[in-house]
Amino acid sequence: MEMGLAFALSLAAAAAVQPAPFPQPAVQPAPAAPLTETPTALTPAADLLGFGDADARMTVPVTIGTGGPYHFIVDTGAQRTVISRELAGTLRLEPGTDVHLTSMSGQGMVNTYVIPAISVGAPRGALGGTRIEAPALESRNLGAPGLLGLDTLQGHMVTIDFVRNQMTVTPSEARRRAAPAAADEVVVQARSLFGQLVVTDAYYRGRRIQVIVDTGSVVSMGNLALRRAVSRSTKHMESISLLGVTGDVLVADYTQISEIKVAGVSFNNLPVAFADAEPFRRFDLIKRPALLLGMDALKLFKRVQIDFPNRTLRLLLPGDATLSPNFAADGSRLNP
Repeated sequence: MEMGLAFALSLAAAAAVQPAPFPQPAVQPAPAAPLTETPTALTPAADLLGFGDADARMTVPVTIGTGGPYHFIVDTGAQRTVISRELAGTLRLEPGTDVHLTSMSGQGMVNTYVIPAISVGAPRGALGGTRIEAPALESRNLGAPGLLGLDTLQGHMVTIDFVRNQMTVTPSEARRRAAPAAADEVVVQARSLFGQLVVTDAYYRGRRIQVIVDTGSVVSMGNLALRRAVSRSTKHMESISLLGVTGDVLVADYTQISEIKVAGVSFNNLPVAFADAEPFRRFDLIKRPALLLGMDALKLFKRVQIDFPNRTLRLLLPGDATLSPNFAADGSRLNP
């Protein structure tokens, strides 16, 4: 059975080589442009969930059947929910069909297990009791008992509050009219590609790039087309090794770049790893510069909200509502 892009974009924690730490990147908002469509306030009550910060990724409590909670990583870059072989064995889940899996470090066949009902938080939570067939991988490579992918997140809005260390998962649906952005908030309209949200209003030094939000990746990843553009102005790159969820090692070039802009928000000194990773090929993002925006970039904001039905990304900027020119990752002014 062909799974296609079932699990395309996830990276496990940085592994064999730890690069020297770069200074914390900063975000700089541009003057706000008029917004024509943003998501409306949602009426259903949200499930309030605490999340851990293991390896700079997020986990939420997941219920399988009546068992749990099990802390799964929230991975907006993965099209399918993944379960560890160890947890599947403990729960005595029935085996499913072998599928073809695409990960950062390559492709291969993996077995699956049938999860009769999975929900976030308590049973019958925001995601309900969804029956899925989940690919199985080793927990030591996943870094958690499982990954929560788009098959359980579609039709919902994920809100990550980095100040309160909380996450909400709320049912959502496409709407014609939307609430305006707050004074310190940027709303980014995206397009859907295989269920992923792709931001096209993004640029590197004035050149348009494609950006995919990937909460399952520790570090932001660029394709080789973006690397070629960056190498013209950045000579120093160091080699690092990243451990993929399948246990394979991906070797990447690592550097710090500036002048990345997403919907008018500038990322300065953003660390990016560059590699000829398989997901770029599957998304037909080989020739065009592309970036997987990982947790190292997302955590610069006070709050990140990802609304899949409305194809929007809402970013609450650090600092106060006056939007001073430059902020550090903790929200303090760099140039007071």
